[in-house]
Amino acid sequence: MFERLTESARRAVFFARYEASQYGSTCIETEHLLLGLCREDRALRGILKDIGADSSIRIEIERRITQNAPINTSVEVPLSADAKKVLLSAAKEADRLGQRHVGTEHVLLGIFHAEGSLGAQILQTRGLKAEEFRGKVAKGPRTVSFKRPALPLLEDFLTGLKWHSSDDLMPFFAENAKVVDVHGKLWNYQEISRNFDTIFVPYAKKNATHLIEETLVDSNDQHVAVVLWKNALVASMERVWMHRMIVVLLSRDDEWAIVSMQMTPVQP
Repeated sequence: MFERLTESARRAVFFARYEASQYGSTCIETEHLLLGLCREDRALRGILKDIGADSSIRIEIERRITQNAPINTSVEVPLSADAKKVLLSAAKEADRLGQRHVGTEHVLLGIFHAEGSLGAQILQTRGLKAEEFRGKVAKGPRTVSFKRPALPLLEDFLTGLKWHSSDDLMPFFAENAKVVDVHGKLWNYQEISRNFDTIFVPYAKKNATHLIEETLVDSNDQHVAVVLWKNALVASMERVWMHRMIVVLLSRDDEWAIVSMQMTPVQP
């Protein structure tokens, strides 16, 4: 189900999972997918006429659901039956349009298929018609896609190190990504996925904090940032509590992905 999702669509599902946990929901519902799409894709939010500082879609959802105490983000939150239907329908929509990858626009179309769900009801109240939107998507993904700025995406990843699992955060990496950890060991994508907790454990600590010190490159296709971490303690490096992280993101198919990351110890 997930292998065909673009990195942008995967991040939208990641945001949906976060939204579900914040509302105390035991499942990711269609309304959480809708909120995830709005967070990830500004163009879709514009199409839904949700462009104010205070999201009218969020206000509508909160008016119609029962909010419970937030669930810790380390707790697994599965897809509901309707949410699974949305993702399966999104793949069928992409097939119908002869498009290999399943993007945020296809996921939005998939919500229409979960008839009677809160997400589908909100789309209807917004006056969005499935056939009309499908016609826009058929003209090409660029008509409905928006490349999110690199810096907010990087912030989401850095903040997520403290709260989210490797399954949530690996979609931020390109498939050819390389990471050099604070010990100088080089890891490829598959190794990063298998050893994620080991590599990033210093930055998941409760009192670890980060600051984006400097942006070395900020162009349409490349972003290079220098991040300073404090209180990033490693058992074998007890006297070193500051690390510097250099992160390189490249733009591919209107999406940003981390392709390189190098951590080095900093003597205070």
